[in-house]
Amino acid sequence: MLAIDAGTTGVTALLVTENGQVAAKGYEEFAQHFPRPGWVEHNPEDIWQATLAACATALRDAGDPPSCLGITNQRETAVLWDRRTLAAPRRAIVWQDRRTSGMCERLRAAGHEERVAELTGLRLDPYFTATKLAWLAANDPRAWAGVESGNVAVGTVDSYLVARLTAGARHVTDPSNASRTLLYGLASGRWEPELCELFGVPGRALPEIVPSHGPVGRTDPAAFLGLELPISGLAGDQQAALFGQTCFAAGEVKCTYGTGSFVLAGTGTELVRSRAGLLTTVAWQEPSGERAFALEGSIFVTGAAVQWLRDGLGVIGTAPESEALARSVPDSGGVVFVPALTGLGAPYWDPEARGLIAGITRGTTRAHLVRATLEAIAFEVRDVTEAMAGEITTGREAAGEGTASGGTASGGTAGEGTAGAGAAAVPVLKADGGASANDLLMQLQADQLGVPVERPVVRETTALGAAFLAGLGSGVWGSRAELRETWRLDRRFEPGARDDAAYERWRAAVRLAAARLS
Repeated sequence: MLAIDAGTTGVTALLVTENGQVAAKGYEEFAQHFPRPGWVEHNPEDIWQATLAACATALRDAGDPPSCLGITNQRETAVLWDRRTLAAPRRAIVWQDRRTSGMCERLRAAGHEERVAELTGLRLDPYFTATKLAWLAANDPRAWAGVESGNVAVGTVDSYLVARLTAGARHVTDPSNASRTLLYGLASGRWEPELCELFGVPGRALPEIVPSHGPVGRTDPAAFLGLELPISGLAGDQQAALFGQTCFAAGEVKCTYGTGSFVLAGTGTELVRSRAGLLTTVAWQEPSGERAFALEGSIFVTGAAVQWLRDGLGVIGTAPESEALARSVPDSGGVVFVPALTGLGAPYWDPEARGLIAGITRGTTRAHLVRATLEAIAFEVRDVTEAMAGEITTGREAAGEGTASGGTASGGTAGEGTAGAGAAAVPVLKADGGASANDLLMQLQADQLGVPVERPVVRETTALGAAFLAGLGSGVWGSRAELRETWRLDRRFEPGARDDAAYERWRAAVRLAAARLS
């Protein structure tokens, strides 16, 4: 199986064998654009060229050609492209982009959030696709005129890649991606006309919603490296990672440590609505139409904080150096770092919060700052996991209620609410993503959660999930039980002593990060 993982900073291509092992890999970065503070954009053509380069590398190192293809992707990013030429009329607005904060506030003030949350399981936040599209309609009339005329398609990165791979023959997405747009109804399983009207998005411009595995289309050899392959798996990156970790049963939890960190807990076919600032999302959809759901806590900046230490401050030369440097001190020396570099995500949902470093003394060294950064990642995941533990246990009661957040559609106040309410009531956390290679971080995480953290042999579970979906969709595997047999444990981190005093300092610092300094 050839899996394409179109992430936020680059594209990974994996060739995965029938026993779930990685036979070959390719990777290609692409440019990031920051035209204004808080704005993040990608050139869709750069994503496509990176996809071709990564796949060519993987295929060059492979023994056997692939039999099918799966796609996973950065979610929520808004992409426009010409239906005929497939050229993008402008850069895509990335999920990290915060330019629509004011729009979200206006919609909230107008009383729309409760209804939006009821329909979508999400909240009014710049994170999601619909406000990005509304911004384009208001601020890029030339590009949006093509959308209105029907000449320009609207979608997320998965839709764009399928269009490029099939030379424009298919305009599709799956429910795991659709459910991140603020335009998809969780109960109805379709694009909601009410939401399309609210955000000013023509329904005819949106992609067809197809199951997460099964026949989607075929690659065009002239467009894609001379290959004609069935595309048989689609999923957003975090749902693909849940699938790649074989978290198929309700209550199984994974955390992907990437640019941000994303904690997902499967809830099976039960649509559980959160009271604690978490999101309800579609995990995947079967060809039969049956959907699996998940609760999600989205943390915007974790691995990106380590990158900032490297690129912004020059504190470290490479990201892997962070572990050795952090181990050179016994603790952070009282330093606390709140990496709210693009606001705060779950469970606080404060787009205006800003990053904060506190507790600095003359004895503070760069090692203390790096250790504080790793601790911050563990604290952020603890915030979300503890909120999630309560949701899982009370989910069936909450599922009968009207909104995604107990009637108010609001998350916890920064540093308050459910976060810190006790040890996480999940049996084990499955960890993956690039930062999961950091043994110190994994041990800190196990200590803070009070439960074991398991890291698999294949840590690129996002791409692995896309391969699993593609193989399931094309008949390579006949059941999820067969997929479970391919999962292999690399290391299990048992919880040790937990530094609750440090966590309380963290919560106090979060309140300061959320304070308005101007």
